[in-house]
Amino acid sequence: MTALRRPLTPIMRNMVQKNNYPGIKKKLRKAGLLLFLLYMGILLYFLFFADWYNHAPGSHTGYSYNLIPFREIMRFIKARNKLGFRSVFLNLGGNIIGFLPFGFFLPVITRKLRRAWLVIPLGFLTSATVECIQLVTRTGTFDVDDMILNTAGAALGYLIFIICDAVRRKKYGR
Repeated sequence: MTALRRPLTPIMRNMVQKNNYPGIKKKLRKAGLLLFLLYMGILLYFLFFADWYNHAPGSHTGYSYNLIPFREIMRFIKARNKLGFRSVFLNLGGNIIGFLPFGFFLPVITRKLRRAWLVIPLGFLTSATVECIQLVTRTGTFDVDDMILNTAGAALGYLIFIICDAVRRKKYGR
């Protein structure tokens, strides 16, 4: 009976962790998929239906667009004192933060998307699609700067995934 109560040796602990690890990975992928779908739903709501940020359908009567890279980014930076912190943060930071989960959760969901050269262009294409839909449906403004910031957010999210994955690998091995 006392033999059963002894603490696990490092070798035994390692065996237990490795035997249980595939189950943990599967649960993490399922949780990642669930969180990604929840994130996409929230993102779509804020991009197309949020009344408080002037993204309700029909909120723009004409077509509005910016095709000059960094034009709006520089405008917000230069006029930050007039516009206020909230406006600048919502435009610049919000576009980056809004796509962080995109770059983080895609590699969690599937091993096929564990390469930066896949995740970052997917972030760009998703952002470009959103901007085109906003232009056509007049629920927002087509802004190339939003695409730049969204892509940077996806890249930063991917970088956070890489760091978290390295920590996981160091703790659990493969």
